[in-house]
Amino acid sequence: MRHTKRLLSPGTIPGMFLLVLLSACQSLDLSKQEAALGPSANPVTVDNVTRNDRLAKLGAQQHPRILATYGGEYKDPKLERMVAKIVGKLTLVSENPNQTYRITILNSPNINAFALPGGYVYVTRGLLALANDSAEVAAVIAHEMAHVTANHGIQRQQKEAEAAITGRVVSEVLHDDIAGREALLRGKLRLAQFSRNQELQADAVGIKSIGEAGYDPFASARFLQSMEAYTSFRSVSGATDASLDFLATHPATPQRIELAMGHARRIGAPGVGTTDRDAFLNGIDGILYGDTPDEGYVRGRTFLHPKLGVTFTVPTGFSIDNSANAVMATGPGEIAIRFDGAQLASGSSLTDYIKSGWVSGLDESTVRPTMLNGMPAATARASADRWQFDILVVSAGEKVYRFLTAAPKGSSALLPTSQAVTRSFRVLSPAEQAAIKPLRIRVVTVKPGETIGTLAARMQGTDRKLDLFRLLNALPPGGAVSVGDRVKIISE
Repeated sequence: MRHTKRLLSPGTIPGMFLLVLLSACQSLDLSKQEAALGPSANPVTVDNVTRNDRLAKLGAQQHPRILATYGGEYKDPKLERMVAKIVGKLTLVSENPNQTYRITILNSPNINAFALPGGYVYVTRGLLALANDSAEVAAVIAHEMAHVTANHGIQRQQKEAEAAITGRVVSEVLHDDIAGREALLRGKLRLAQFSRNQELQADAVGIKSIGEAGYDPFASARFLQSMEAYTSFRSVSGATDASLDFLATHPATPQRIELAMGHARRIGAPGVGTTDRDAFLNGIDGILYGDTPDEGYVRGRTFLHPKLGVTFTVPTGFSIDNSANAVMATGPGEIAIRFDGAQLASGSSLTDYIKSGWVSGLDESTVRPTMLNGMPAATARASADRWQFDILVVSAGEKVYRFLTAAPKGSSALLPTSQAVTRSFRVLSPAEQAAIKPLRIRVVTVKPGETIGTLAARMQGTDRKLDLFRLLNALPPGGAVSVGDRVKIISE
């Protein structure tokens, strides 16, 4: 969660919680990042997209929006060199040797990769943290390069426009809104099939490319399997914003994995090609993992924001998702918690603020001033549709924060949950603020006597140490490590 963000408009609270109960949500906004996490001034990756290319101009128009959505570029010359080496090999065997590429590493913990028209290709540091060798990264990038060379982005825009026009024509010519909506729905279904076909086509081209570049062609299937494991882990942990993740647009079905295996077998038997694992591990060693200092950190059930100087803990059974607009937590019984920042008009009281129109279904008779751990606060109750809400706003220093807890109507857990989380809210001491460090991927070599259990015990920032260790290192149940193996752990 970044610094104080925009407020909720009237009527948005019920919808907001309906959304968070179905999927993860977004996070408060500091204007400057630490230098170590900022954009690269001299990226080593390919960066000579043709200036006069019409498609490149389309990509260039969207590039700033991508950076804004995904936290900007991630600066790490060592990592950039590793990715640049992979891109260089793929470019040599590209189906369109005249196409140039700009590869951007995005400063986002979400696991995603995508391409824009004109050769703009993006991978997140979250995706690089999940991968386990250079061949897997090559498979992802080759897949996105295939989208570029096939002009899939332009084709999709055309299909979307056709679907919208068809729906509008049916609605206006026949004066039938229902028929228009049905036509639009049919268009969207065809578009979904079209998109799936594009994904499978990009898979086939990408696997062929990595094989020709000398990489292990089975890497594509391996990474898709890691993505499935990640999805399973996320469904339990409540991890990050699903709308920003790779599987939101790149479904990893068993059929797709089997097709990827088939494409690889046509190139050679397992073991063909290089994984270049050591170069990959050298490149990712030390990269930021999870949240940035500007958004605060999640440590198990506790959220800490050293720059804002506040912390709170959610109850047992809840999982936290921290993003650019808010901190969200979901737990048993369809209960959800949202924490974010607010801006009060000059001279406005906390009770006046609660009544200012941003709460839909507010019961004004419940608005009360109070104190929370020595800080001025105000509470209220609201309801809408099938939801009931407990609201608290608190003033800490020069900033105002909001806690909104939602539960289904009739649930007896609303007040105990709200009280548990809000009573844990406090200001961090200067010493505590200074002691909080970001988590990073650390590559370690397995020593005699070490096991998966002892290595997983060194993981920080998660309550599910063993599960996350296995996920990051692509270790199946029953899998083991051997002396001399290099593995990834998460620590400060």
